[in-house]
Amino acid sequence: MKARIPKHREFVIQFPENYEKSEECWGQLQQIMKEYKKQGKSVYTESFIEDNEEKVKALQQEYDFSYTIELR
Repeated sequence: MKARIPKHREFVIQFPENYEKSEECWGQLQQIMKEYKKQGKSVYTESFIEDNEEKVKALQQEYDFSYTIELR
């Protein structure tokens, strides 16, 4: 059996080593994904990055992390 998995873009989040608030921030990031799914959308939707990048940037201002957007 063959399965074709389409390429998609994703956020790659990087926390500084031993960052104390990483779990708290990760929970906030997970909430963004849950809310997106509640709208009937998938995190694999082509517009996921555009729809959520402002929210991720807002969290980046509050928490100390960096991110890149990569094609997988």
